[in-house]
Amino acid sequence: MDEKVLVGVFGAPHGVRGEMRLKSYMQDPLDIADHGPLSDAADRAYEITAARLLKDDVLVVRVKGVADRDAAQKLTNEKLFLSRANLPPPEEDEFYCRDLIGLRAETPEGVLIGTIVAVPNYGAGDILEIAPPAGETVLFPFTRAIVPEVDLAGGKVIVVPPVETDGEPRVDE
Repeated sequence: MDEKVLVGVFGAPHGVRGEMRLKSYMQDPLDIADHGPLSDAADRAYEITAARLLKDDVLVVRVKGVADRDAAQKLTNEKLFLSRANLPPPEEDEFYCRDLIGLRAETPEGVLIGTIVAVPNYGAGDILEIAPPAGETVLFPFTRAIVPEVDLAGGKVIVVPPVETDGEPRVDE
């Protein structure tokens, strides 16, 4: 089975000639058009014919077959995927967020914290959302200080919970 990786999402139309915004999740936002055909969840293909950076990770793109504002509007919020086979392997100390989901999270002493269920990023960096064996999920920043080890082959990450001033480990809920 061909694994798909979420790499972006179409935003609102940009002008009246079919251009639209696209939020890219690629390390270099413009790379989204360079790794093969994009598809949506229903496997409809999209070909980006032109792209320019608007700001940060938002592009303005032209898509083959989208010629006016109405056609662009219909694609607003459509998630875009690439085949995992078309993506380069991650560099050392880089990870596809998809690969982290399902890993066990343990303390350096081997105590189970839980299982990674999501890796959201709200603008200040990636966060590991971990579901403990019981109770609400907990959040940890995905930084080297908090997560010094990622062992994909072993199916786990080591998490060093931040310490409060009272000496107790801090767990954000």
